[in-house]
Amino acid sequence: MTINNKAMITSVVGILLLIFGISFSIMWLVNKSNNIVQTKPIEETKHTSTEVVEESQTSQPNQDPSLKEQEKKINDLMKSMSLEEKVGQLFLARVPIEAQQESLQEYHLGGYLLFGRDMENETPNSLKEKIYSYQEVSKIPLFITSDEEGGTVSRLSGGNGLVTKPFKSPMEIYQEAGLTGIRSDIQQKSAVLRSYGIQVGLFPDADVATDPEAFIYDRTIGVDAEKTSEYVKASVEALKKQQIASTLKHFPGYGDNRDSHVEIVYDTRSLETLRGNDFLPFKAGIAAGTDSIMVSHNIVTSIDDTMPASISQPVHDLLRNELGFQGVIMTDDMDMAGLADFITQEEAGLAALKSGNDLILSSSFQVQIPYVIQAIEQGSYSEEALNQSVYRVLKMKSDLGLLNH
Repeated sequence: MTINNKAMITSVVGILLLIFGISFSIMWLVNKSNNIVQTKPIEETKHTSTEVVEESQTSQPNQDPSLKEQEKKINDLMKSMSLEEKVGQLFLARVPIEAQQESLQEYHLGGYLLFGRDMENETPNSLKEKIYSYQEVSKIPLFITSDEEGGTVSRLSGGNGLVTKPFKSPMEIYQEAGLTGIRSDIQQKSAVLRSYGIQVGLFPDADVATDPEAFIYDRTIGVDAEKTSEYVKASVEALKKQQIASTLKHFPGYGDNRDSHVEIVYDTRSLETLRGNDFLPFKAGIAAGTDSIMVSHNIVTSIDDTMPASISQPVHDLLRNELGFQGVIMTDDMDMAGLADFITQEEAGLAALKSGNDLILSSSFQVQIPYVIQAIEQGSYSEEALNQSVYRVLKMKSDLGLLNH
């Protein structure tokens, strides 16, 4: 090989090595650049997540000092309560004919539910004195409740001069003066309830019924779900201003079904129908800050085809998880045939609590309360679940100003 050929080969090899070196350098730089681009969002995401965690851990105490103080006050009260006192708080009892004060003390009841017989022989002064006597013997202030929807459902209106004029039905008021009339009526009615020491009027009715033949129709405002939702929202807001508890009823929605006061009722509507219609007023009331929701005794087959809604866990899970309600859930009157013909009264109170209720409307508390206490002692109903319900009941009392007394 000549010297010229050797020089040529050496030059070619040098050029190839130079090209390879330049290519390798370019690839290395590109790869480093890609790593930087890929790494940066990950680092930013980690930083953001940390901030969210830290914010979630510190935001609640900073939201409202009064809420933190309320929570502490309720927890301190619960720590001082016996098991019997906690269980008693979950019972809103029909006033017994005899031993009324003694029953409050023996069973540590959460409240009394007034019926017609508790009003019929009372004057305004005597009714006030009677209610005061109940509160006086109670360690924890009571809910004093009365069905005061208006129209056909008003215990005070059936008394002897307990109100100046009988409370009109919401349908009549709505037809006469719309939501303005509803707000005005609630303001006037609330003043009457407060004057007697009644904090819970068990209204508004959030049922949607447009068929005049339906059992519940006269207790609704007789319009579609959208307008009923507006009525419920206005009612909850007006009651909140008056510091009278709002109670939406009768979840999951009565519709055009028969009367569960006198028979077991099967509601065969689809869940899609309920979601698109009957749930809407309840959602509106929850968004407006309702204090409590009453569950019916109807068997709603699309949610639970075996149990009345009042003792159905799927119904209560839906109300908590899908509709997001965190307040007090209560049963309808446990003596109604829709439930009483289905389960014994002794078992019914425990079944209602296990399904997710916080407050039992009871005429048979004397047998139901010992049954619940026994279930807790035997481990078939958890004290954790009990405490959650007691907390909700006490928070509702606190929101109404009862625990300040």
